Amino acid sequence: MSPRTRKDIPNLTRCTWAEGDPVMEKYHDEEWGFPVRTTRKHFEQLTLEIFQAGLSWRTILHKREAFREEFMRFSPEKVASFNEIDIVRILGNPGVVRNRKKIEATIENAKRFLAIQKKYGSFNRFLASLPDDLPALQKIFREEFVFMGPKIAEAYLESVGRIPAPHDPCCWRAMEIE
Repeated sequence: MSPRTRKDIPNLTRCTWAEGDPVMEKYHDEEWGFPVRTTRKHFEQLTLEIFQAGLSWRTILHKREAFREEFMRFSPEKVASFNEIDIVRILGNPGVVRNRKKIEATIENAKRFLAIQKKYGSFNRFLASLPDDLPALQKIFREEFVFMGPKIAEAYLESVGRIPAPHDPCCWRAMEIE
């Protein structure tokens, strides 16, 4: 299934959490739940889901461009080499969520992400090798990454299309999936 916008399907509604905010609507219509194929996109989603913990997804999406700038367009190779100077720089940017533990987790996760890619050949191959059982997936992600609870793992897996993203019954995407 390829991303489509609501304009492609007039007079239908989307999930209530996405209605009324163009940034949220675009994310819902064109990204959330669609399979991800690129390294940077996987690393971006993983990082943003971690930063979202305790906050609203709306907050994260509205700060997304600042995150992209601070984390080098989500290049895991570049982020893995960050040091204290980079952490201080990011903490000084009001455009991102300034949480030292989440920033440090992102740097550590970049290293772990690269190790997984090296072992499996790609992050998509790693994901494809995993079982379909959600509790097993959550356990694996908690073991592989830091600052990764079961809800963060589940949200990440939904966002990249690894497990089904739950849509409101009246949402045009839910109807399209059926």
